[in-house]
Amino acid sequence: MVKKARSSPRREEALSRDRIVEAAIELLDGDGEGSLTLRTLSERLATGPGAIYGHVANKSDLLTAACDTIVVRAVATAPGKTPQANLRALALAMFDAMDAHPWVGSALIQSAGQMPMVRLLERIGQQLRALRVPDDAQWAAASALLHYMLGVGGQNAANAQFARARGADRSDFLDAVAAAWSRLDPAEYPFARSVAGQLRAHDDRVDFLAGIDLILRGLKSPRGR
Repeated sequence: MVKKARSSPRREEALSRDRIVEAAIELLDGDGEGSLTLRTLSERLATGPGAIYGHVANKSDLLTAACDTIVVRAVATAPGKTPQANLRALALAMFDAMDAHPWVGSALIQSAGQMPMVRLLERIGQQLRALRVPDDAQWAAASALLHYMLGVGGQNAANAQFARARGADRSDFLDAVAAAWSRLDPAEYPFARSVAGQLRAHDDRVDFLAGIDLILRGLKSPRGR
């Protein structure tokens, strides 16, 4: 009698939604959004696409779930002593998350109105309420903070990907840009020439947080309120 071949250990593991999402995150981190297909994912999980469809509806659903997992980790940052400290911590957590997972910024934009965006907006809004921002100004304030986080954090991640793809060294790139700016016409580009030297030593993370602080100071001012 021929014995039935035993399935591989990976096939015998319980296939859960969480396991599928973590595998998807690994694929996205490795080769970007274009690498995420249900066929590739099923091969990595040593299962069939049908088993994955039992947990996620399609690729879009899977991408949203992967994005939500990253956002959940970011909003779980240790609370600060003040609403301002909480917003700064959240902003830095999202900046670092998008730096580590460059696809997250795009995925968040695609998930507008869905859970990842709602979680992030809710965390921001709660801190604004704690700051006693007037009700009629909370939406505008939350939108400004949200779009700043996504815009600057996403651009930083895109810049890093661009540099890695071309094997560029950040210091060499900034030196080249600074040198080019310093040669601009001083009559037409006085500001660009004046900050050219700062490009060489600037810290993207510090600059990002400075922007958050500018928004928060505006909210605290009488005019901002």
